Amino acid sequence: MATMEDNRKEAANGAALAAFLAAGIGAFAVGVIVILNEAGLFAAPALYAPAGGVSGRTTLAVVIWLIGWAVLHRRWKDRQIEGPRVLLLSLILTGLGVVLVLPPVWKLL
Repeated sequence: MATMEDNRKEAANGAALAAFLAAGIGAFAVGVIVILNEAGLFAAPALYAPAGGVSGRTTLAVVIWLIGWAVLHRRWKDRQIEGPRVLLLSLILTGLGVVLVLPPVWKLL
């Protein structure tokens, strides 16, 4: 007689991990966009005048985040993905994104 554990199928965790990794990609995108802006290589347009250029930079980062999430979700939604690796990568990307937006870092350029 088969036990309940033998009959149980592992649930796909790809959709959730796609969301985590996309968040890291979006945070890293903000950092890269800020660095490029401060280096004078890219100037995002001000979408909302009182906020200035930050409105364009964050909007672009949100678009990158959504594209990353859509692509990863489509590829991973029915798959079982190795969670610790993806979560670590997401944390690294998020940490780098936070560090890159700090004025002491971008003033080094």
